[in-house]
Amino acid sequence: QVQLVESGGGLVQAGGSLRLSCSASGLTFSSAAMGWFRQAPGKEREFVAARTWTWAASNTGYADSVKGRFTISRDNGKNTVYLQMNSLKPEDTAVYYCAAAPGWIATLGTSDEYRYWGQGTQVTVSS
Repeated sequence: QVQLVESGGGLVQAGGSLRLSCSASGLTFSSAAMGWFRQAPGKEREFVAARTWTWAASNTGYADSVKGRFTISRDNGKNTVYLQMNSLKPEDTAVYYCAAAPGWIATLGTSDEYRYWGQGTQVTVSS
């Protein structure tokens, strides 16, 4: 059974930083595509960042709204993916979800590509 458990959310002032973590179990993490999505109140879930790879290639993508501020990374030894969020803005306030697919995916920003989802962690950025 695949489990994704997010942590690291919280309340931060605008301009501050947070690092989210997603610990994965029950899948072959080294070949899994891992991503982050978010959903603000009253809005649809949207893509934030993702990374997919095989032994031969890798691909990383970011939403335009977070490019240059957020960084996705992964530690295969710990089966964990991270989202470093810097220069946070009030509009970054949302529930952040970790997502995983068991292999390479072609379209990082499409939520339907991901088979597994975490329960989410709240990020609140005050102005």
